[in-house]
Amino acid sequence: MLSIRKIGVVGRTYRHLARYRQILAVFFKYGFGDLIELLKIEQYIEIGLQLISKNRRSRLEKLSRAERVRMACEELGPTYIKFGQILSTRPDLVPVDFIKELSKLQDNVPSSPFSEISKIIESELGGPPEDIFEFFEKAPLASASIGQVHRAILKDGEEVAVKVQRPGIKKIIEVDLEIMLHLATLMERHIEEMSLHQPVKIVEEFAKTLEKEIDYTVEATSMERIARNFLNDLTIYVPKVFRDTTTESILTTELVDGIKVSEIDRLEKAGLDRKIITDRGADIVLKQTIKHGFFHADPHPGNIFVLPDNVICLLDFGMTGSVDLRTREDFSDLVESVVMRNESRATQALLKLTYWDEDPDIRLLEKDVADFMGRHLYKPLKDIKIGKLLHNLLELAFQHRLRIPPDIFLMLKAFSAVEGVGLMLNPDFDMIKQAEPFIKEIKLARLSPQRIRGDIFKLAIELVQFLQNFPKDILSITRLIKQQKLSLNLEHKGLDKMLSTYDQISNRISFSIIIAALIIGSALIVISKVPPLFYDISLLGIVGFLAAAIMGIWLLVAILRKGRL
Repeated sequence: MLSIRKIGVVGRTYRHLARYRQILAVFFKYGFGDLIELLKIEQYIEIGLQLISKNRRSRLEKLSRAERVRMACEELGPTYIKFGQILSTRPDLVPVDFIKELSKLQDNVPSSPFSEISKIIESELGGPPEDIFEFFEKAPLASASIGQVHRAILKDGEEVAVKVQRPGIKKIIEVDLEIMLHLATLMERHIEEMSLHQPVKIVEEFAKTLEKEIDYTVEATSMERIARNFLNDLTIYVPKVFRDTTTESILTTELVDGIKVSEIDRLEKAGLDRKIITDRGADIVLKQTIKHGFFHADPHPGNIFVLPDNVICLLDFGMTGSVDLRTREDFSDLVESVVMRNESRATQALLKLTYWDEDPDIRLLEKDVADFMGRHLYKPLKDIKIGKLLHNLLELAFQHRLRIPPDIFLMLKAFSAVEGVGLMLNPDFDMIKQAEPFIKEIKLARLSPQRIRGDIFKLAIELVQFLQNFPKDILSITRLIKQQKLSLNLEHKGLDKMLSTYDQISNRISFSIIIAALIIGSALIVISKVPPLFYDISLLGIVGFLAAAIMGIWLLVAILRKGRL
């Protein structure tokens, strides 16, 4: 369990000072000095900024903001790499250009020494590797930011892959998250535009997601769940999990000897059929997303192996998605309506899959959907790439400030990834044609007698519950009214700017009246020759005229600075 606390105590702030300075120095290095100034935290990095050459900073500032964020995350290490990777699946939180860039983040880190890995195994499993395993290979097969994988053999002779978390990774993550939470709090306090994006909430959600990802028992459960869903399907293989040697920090699974789906030459030498592999891989993703509602969310070529007889083996279940039946039906409606070029139905399906802060302009959205279809869909179906199509539709949704839930985006990502792999193996692969029977099946399932009976039964239960609760609710409201405890809270939205304008107008009118009064009063004083006199002119009158002139110039300058008289 991660222990994350807000940095509010001086002791803790200074405990993290070295890492804090390192993080802020990297932000400065990649051209985010303006952010540091806005957050008022320059005092943390007064040392060391001179080490970053101006030439280097100017070169980096020529890159896009999204590219610089990605490079900063890579330099800051595991927590920030994971933060970027998770944000790349959250179109409801970050713009589309950032999603594209952050999805490029890679875990390029050196492996930890075997002596440290051995200590973790001993503390988690109750003994050193040589006591728990018949054989444990010291050099890792693969290494990532959170953990590394070693080949081993169990006492019963089973060959396994053991994923072990890096030593001290939880502590590193906790410190980084505390600093991240502090920076997010400062953003909400000092940057008005950032407060709309709720950076503190983003960090808190990231912490929850990361907590699941560094708990390997969650990944083990995901593997077993998908294996159960495909229990009678011989076209897919999910490695077995060995629970006796699996903990929160260690995951032991069957070691699978297969060919990476991207190694086309090896596939052909082994006599495997690329077309069958393509169709089976696509079917597996479609079954997971549309039929089962629980899916492997990162099916890139490195996570897909091919076994003898063209059997597909999925690896690395650290990222999964889950969608309910209604969402799967709405998603199927969206795909079908887009392909059938029905802009009205496509708009309605898109609205069902998204949420928003302000009601969108339906007519404008429908018009943009129609324009989108006109640009992309008037070509042969086999030439339409569903991954690109859905991502462009996502950009359209973002333009209209429609937020797509993360699991829906993970579905789009899975579709796009498997289509890319399919086209790599078979240039004639048609993802839309492959998805057609699954979409038809889910549509027909709505009309099945069992489904209709279930929907009616559910509706009847909800109606009975409503009828039972309605009189009680009315009585409760009446009681609150009698006790004068019922209050009505009205929230005015969009009035702040108008009220500010009215306030400005009234201030200017008041200012003008004061200036006019000064001029008239001063003129009367001058005419009356009220002493003291200066060259036979009342000195008080002169002072009044000067005050009126200064105030008049001040008012004129204020009006001109606003750009209008």
